Amino acid sequence: MMKKTKIICIVGATASGKTDLSVKLAKAIGGEIISADSMQVYRDMPIATAVATQDEQDGVPHHLVEFLDADKAFSVADFVERARVLTAEITARGNVPLIVGGTGLFVDSLVKNICFSDVGSNNELRGELEAMDTDALYSKLRDLDFEASLQIHPNNRKRVIRALELCMSGTSKTQQNKMSTLTESPYDALYIGVGYEDRQRLYDRINKRVDLMLEAGLENEARQMLGRQGATAAQAIGHKELADYINGRATLDEAVDSLKQATRRYAKRQLTWFRRNENIKWLYADTMSKDELINSAVALAKDFLKN
Repeated sequence: MMKKTKIICIVGATASGKTDLSVKLAKAIGGEIISADSMQVYRDMPIATAVATQDEQDGVPHHLVEFLDADKAFSVADFVERARVLTAEITARGNVPLIVGGTGLFVDSLVKNICFSDVGSNNELRGELEAMDTDALYSKLRDLDFEASLQIHPNNRKRVIRALELCMSGTSKTQQNKMSTLTESPYDALYIGVGYEDRQRLYDRINKRVDLMLEAGLENEARQMLGRQGATAAQAIGHKELADYINGRATLDEAVDSLKQATRRYAKRQLTWFRRNENIKWLYADTMSKDELINSAVALAKDFLKN
């Protein structure tokens, strides 16, 4: 029987407190962090993506953060390929791989050992899809592959179109993923989720985070990113919503309200995704003190690693 590599996944909605918990846990068990965030891979946008600062990283190695130019695409297949290599390297060093992030498709695809088939583009179909407006595209994806739609932001036209190409070529992204799990996973994974019993407490944290991002210079970061042609990273929540203000189509207050609403909706989609995973051991940040939260996570991790 194949001996599986133990990995620990820290998941949850944006602004839930994953970063702080993962760093504390990594220091307690000798871990290294692999970011499972589809936007933190990009350079020059640390405010919008809430990349951990050097102080917040507290000496813990962080991988797959701020290494890619903004005009480059980064798919789930790219993540899985890189994360597999990193997981092996971290384990070889005698450390524990911690997969940390809110992009559930990234985390689950790694854990389940998803193998991605190479479905080519259909130029005629792509042309038809690119002629549709963004709302219509996303609505179509929700109808054809609801599960895939949960992990794609409605305004991310490139990813929505790609998912639709798969659906309309005969095999949905979700079906493709399920078929590709026939190969046994090399990983034994512990999922720890950071949750909130009271959803409003999470939303309050999101609203506060947006205010802090603005104080830290989010508007200037958005201006620089929106001026770069073909920047995939310009789709990041925080940049898109401020674009209407920057381009004179909305007041700053209207743009900020739109940003907070978009972030809350994204958090809701993340929670919808994670709630279907019965293997997640949830720790509720609004019913536990910070020390209780950390101690509970450390206890779960140590018990998992010794078995």
